[in-house]
Amino acid sequence: MLLAPGLFARSRVEKTPVFRAVVADDAAPALMRAGRVQPDQRPFRPPRMKRALTLTAVALALALAGCAAPATATGPAAAPPGISARGVGTVSGTPDTVTVVLGVATNGPAAAAALKDNTARATALIEVLRGSGVAPEDLRTSGLSIYPTYADGGTISGYEVSNQVTAVLRDLAGAGALIDAAAQAAGDAVRVQQITFSLDDDAEQRAAARADAVRRAEAQIAEMAQAAGASPGGLLSITEIPVEAGPQPFAAADGAAAEQASAVPLLPGTQDVTVVVEVVRAIG
Repeated sequence: MLLAPGLFARSRVEKTPVFRAVVADDAAPALMRAGRVQPDQRPFRPPRMKRALTLTAVALALALAGCAAPATATGPAAAPPGISARGVGTVSGTPDTVTVVLGVATNGPAAAAALKDNTARATALIEVLRGSGVAPEDLRTSGLSIYPTYADGGTISGYEVSNQVTAVLRDLAGAGALIDAAAQAAGDAVRVQQITFSLDDDAEQRAAARADAVRRAEAQIAEMAQAAGASPGGLLSITEIPVEAGPQPFAAADGAAAEQASAVPLLPGTQDVTVVVEVVRAIG
């Protein structure tokens, strides 16, 4: 490898001129073996000041970026202190609707025969309901099943078919006679599964129960504030809590008992409408 002109620089020291070759570190051994660079002519390394300054600048920039980073976001602000209470309001009303589930159960040595007998009896029952003014939207099939019956030895002895019809009767005065007529149409195969009374429209009772629930909750808040030596502040929230209040069932007689009376007696009683309200007020 030949050295290009200009690669030698003369030292400014006047006593002893020293010439130094500017060569790369990996090229120095080869030049020494070739006799072009003497052992005392150590390879010149470029200054590292520039690289050191660059690394220092990068570290400083990262430090400044860390200092300028936004603070970690905290959680939501805590709710202001308050007094909460739940009030329960209940208003009673007289039911004006009865829902009855009538079943027809038949047996036979073969599934087809049992189903045919059941279909005839269930159709007769439905025709009685329709002929008495029950609207089509108030009639629906709520169950149909066919399953085998077994003898003592575990063998199949026959089949049983069950068909259930749910009817909504809106004439409570004639509901008992209608159920009796439907039971007679199906004969001994009829089953009265369930009778349920309800309010067709409970908006009026529900509004009154809601107002009562709010009054009760406010009274509780006032009592707690007085006991704590404080006073209720502004209203923070008011929430209605859902209440699962199903209709009131009525255990009805079976088909045999229905045949002993000209009309099945039905006593609707009263229907309770309950509303739960939670009220939260600040501490004044």
